[in-house]
Amino acid sequence: MKAPELRKMSDPELAEKLEEFKKECFNLRFQLASHQAPNPRRIRAVKRDIAKIKTIQRERELNIERASSR
Repeated sequence: MKAPELRKMSDPELAEKLEEFKKECFNLRFQLASHQAPNPRRIRAVKRDIAKIKTIQRERELNIERASSR
C-alpha cells in the first residue's frame, strides 16, 4: 500500500491493517520455509507495509504533520 492511502485511515483501521499484515508475513515465512511460497518477494513488500504503518502510528503519537505536497 502507498503511504498516502494509509494516512487517510483512522487509528483503529491502521491497527487492524497492521495485524492483517503481520499474519500474512507469518504465513509467508512458513510457506518460504517449506518451499511453497508462490512469490518470495511478497515477504519484503509486506514487511515494508508493516514499517509504513508503524511509522504513521508513531507520527500520530508524536503529532507530526506531513507536508501534503508529497
